[in-house]
Amino acid sequence: MSNDGFKKGLDSLDQGPAPSDAPDTGAPPQAGDLPPHPSVDALRAEFGVGVLRHELVAGDEHIVYIPPERNAEILGWLRDQQGYDFLQDLTAVDYGGGRMLQVVYQLWSIERKLNLRVKCELALDALEIDTVFFLWRAADWLEREVYDMFGVVFRGHPDLRRILMPYNYAEGHPLRKDFPLRGRFSRAEQTRRALSMKTEDHYSPQELEMAHALGQSIPDPFNQAEAVEQGGQFGGMGGGG
Repeated sequence: MSNDGFKKGLDSLDQGPAPSDAPDTGAPPQAGDLPPHPSVDALRAEFGVGVLRHELVAGDEHIVYIPPERNAEILGWLRDQQGYDFLQDLTAVDYGGGRMLQVVYQLWSIERKLNLRVKCELALDALEIDTVFFLWRAADWLEREVYDMFGVVFRGHPDLRRILMPYNYAEGHPLRKDFPLRGRFSRAEQTRRALSMKTEDHYSPQELEMAHALGQSIPDPFNQAEAVEQGGQFGGMGGGG
């Protein structure tokens, strides 16, 4: 590849993914004759229209869609009445093209050895949903990751802040389909910002406040000798986790 071709390829990254020529069909279509799932049947009996639709993927993965405004109610019922005591995963999916963003809950019942995937669809201009932290404590960092990467606000979360990107990251939410692959800022601006950061910029306001209250100095994350002296930890560098 010529230098001009290589440069053109890099420049195109700033434009983000190109639209597909295929028609926009939205979410995967509902399957035809679905095999029974005891929890889906129980959900329909208990909540009726609270089950918006039911799909089957990969041969045996059952998915139910529920209204986002009832997520805590229905998920709490699944935990207490159907035995889903383990939150395997909590993530999000952005299909792009202006379609609604999906918040995904992967549930597992240890006693029944049964899994169920629950989804809530959120409009892009209303990315808020209740936290499930008080149902499964495993949701703590998982919801923070979805907040960080997709911009979903989990109402009632006790400590909702970025976990992967720095707390003062200004380019948006990297796993959204509308996020440019090289970031929203130019390489020059990204470099300028990185070089102008002070030691305090690597720590969240909560960490700075805690250190001040304890009378501790802020370790320099790039000073290896100081890090080792203070226990080999880099504090909140990289996301304030």
